[in-house]
Amino acid sequence: MKPYFIHLFTYNAWANRRVLKALKEQEVGDAKMLSLMGHIVAALMLWLHRVQGLPPPQVKLWDDWNVDQLIELSELYCTRWQDFVNKEDSFSRELSYTNYTGDPYINNVEMIMIHQVNHATYHRAQVAMLMRQQGYQPVNTDFITWDRVRTGQLKD
Repeated sequence: MKPYFIHLFTYNAWANRRVLKALKEQEVGDAKMLSLMGHIVAALMLWLHRVQGLPPPQVKLWDDWNVDQLIELSELYCTRWQDFVNKEDSFSRELSYTNYTGDPYINNVEMIMIHQVNHATYHRAQVAMLMRQQGYQPVNTDFITWDRVRTGQLKD
C-alpha cells in the first residue's frame, strides 16, 4: 500500500499547486473559491494532526483566506503528509478521534488517507466549476493527467 499512498499524496500536492497557481495567475479573489481551497488545506492540517497524535491545529474548517496564505500552507502540509507517508511502514491501524463537533469516531488510517485525497478532489472540482462560471480558466487536475505528467507523456 505504501507506493499507492506515495502516488496519492504526490498527486494531491500537484493538484493543489496547479489550482492555487491558476487562482494566483488569474488574480481570482472570489471568496467562495478561496474558502473551498482553504477548506482543503484546513482538512490537510486537521487530519495530519489526528493521524500523528498531535493537538488539533488552530484552524477553522471554513474561513477567509488569501491565495498567498493558501499556497504557503498547502505546500507545508502537503510536504508534511508526504513525509509522513514516506516515514511510516504501515497505515493499517485504527484511529480514535473526535470530530469538530465533538462526536467520537474510530476509522482506519488508510481509509482516512484515501478520504483526505478524495475530499480534496471533490472541492477542487467545485473550484473549477466556479472558475468556469465566472469566466476564468480552470486547470485539469485529473489523476490520470498527473500520471501522464509524471511519466513524461505530458508537459506540466
